[in-house]
Amino acid sequence: MHLSFYSTILPLPSVSIPLITALPYETRQTPPTAPSTKSPAFLLAGDSTTANTYSNQQGGWGRGFCATLKEPAVCVNLGHNGRTTKSFRDGPDWGWVLGNVTKFKGGHEVFVTIQFGHNDQKESNGVTLAQYEQNLGRMAREVVQAGGTPILTTPLTRRSFSSSTNKIKPDLAPFRAATLSAAARTGVYKVIDLNAKSEGYCNAIGEAASHGYNLIEGDNTHLNRRGGDVFGRMVSGLVLEAVGEEAVGQWTVKDKETSGKIEAEEVA
Repeated sequence: MHLSFYSTILPLPSVSIPLITALPYETRQTPPTAPSTKSPAFLLAGDSTTANTYSNQQGGWGRGFCATLKEPAVCVNLGHNGRTTKSFRDGPDWGWVLGNVTKFKGGHEVFVTIQFGHNDQKESNGVTLAQYEQNLGRMAREVVQAGGTPILTTPLTRRSFSSSTNKIKPDLAPFRAATLSAAARTGVYKVIDLNAKSEGYCNAIGEAASHGYNLIEGDNTHLNRRGGDVFGRMVSGLVLEAVGEEAVGQWTVKDKETSGKIEAEEVA
């Protein structure tokens, strides 16, 4: 699998684009993805829950997702540990994403997954919920202007359970809602609800099994290698639903066993 990192990244200068008042969602429905003979190029933008933060030991779902694709499809994981929607744009990361859209759009159908929230949530990072939503919308518009298709992605659930309910603590629920709102307000961008899917799955398999995906004991945010494979496969299924089998299906390596267990809400 073509897993490219900084050696293949083409930097672009950061461009300041004013926020645009969106038309009502009802008047700007997402058009169906047109069939394409081009293979996809996926660029993954996000924080450590996307990134290969801890190398071979994993960290996020990005490596697992990239492993679901086959050549000539391309997958470049640009997730970066500790980043928010603000710091990802303020630093060089976002320029690298847009540079790679330009690099690959001639020979591929370029999709950019955008998943944040875990660090935006921290008050010390100075990003309000409203700013988070605006930042996502701005990123999505810039991907379109660069020639790609953005896929806004609600944040992967933390696997922290409430002792009173034996269910996941929905601490990222406001950021899930803001991500969905950003997609609805723009009206022309793809969105996948990884937060709801991953939370429902973890609730179904239970606390002990969910913690089996932890990178280290007590870390309910980052994923070990198996967790990366499972949730990467989950993202793959959601992407297939969002953009259509005709757009990415022939370049996706199917794993009926893992996918089946995810859909049946069994431990994978």
